[in-house]
Amino acid sequence: MAKKQSYIKSSYDELVNKVSWPTWSQLQNSSIVVAIATIIIALIIYVMDSIFSNILNVFYSFFV
Repeated sequence: MAKKQSYIKSSYDELVNKVSWPTWSQLQNSSIVVAIATIIIALIIYVMDSIFSNILNVFYSFFV
């Protein structure tokens, strides 16, 4: 039990005194970067999926 209390106390101390938390503006900027990157990656995957779908449809049309 003492080990658990020591762990909780040291974790709390580290979170309060040693972690450098971002400011609100830094957090907003990071969130915007993540949102834009997510949209770009989703668009890339959509384009790749569309291209492969069209290629496979052409390929399958040879056998029908």
